[in-house]
Amino acid sequence: MRLVVEHTLALLHRFRRLVTRWERRADLHHSFLDLATILICWYRVPRRIR
Repeated sequence: MRLVVEHTLALLHRFRRLVTRWERRADLHHSFLDLATILICWYRVPRRIR
């Protein structure tokens, strides 16, 4: 379980905007977090399933 969490955090750290929080509003930070999660899932799902 720990490996899954560490791998997910490593994937999220590829998005530089999420590593250092520049936004003052929490809702914008959460929106970028959602966008990064969607992009990670989009690239990890095989094309034939999409």
